[in-house]
Amino acid sequence: MKLTLDLHDIYNRGGEIDRALQRIFDEAAAKKAPLIEIIPGKGSGQLKKHVLRFLDRKDIRPLYHRVEKDSKNFGRLFVHFRWK
Repeated sequence: MKLTLDLHDIYNRGGEIDRALQRIFDEAAAKKAPLIEIIPGKGSGQLKKHVLRFLDRKDIRPLYHRVEKDSKNFGRLFVHFRWK
């Protein structure tokens, strides 16, 4: 099971982006999803940097196992989980 979050619609609203990311992490924890696909899009890369900063926060980092940047599509990230 893979959860997907497309950020194209809220690309210019920082607070909403953080809330959407927090919601998808909460949903992944509730469903024990092994993977989240986050689509910040290609653009200038600012939205992807915002997402990576969110993922690097001290309260978020322990929640997931690793982040994979899609080698074929610059505008996509995968967040992998290991649930016990």
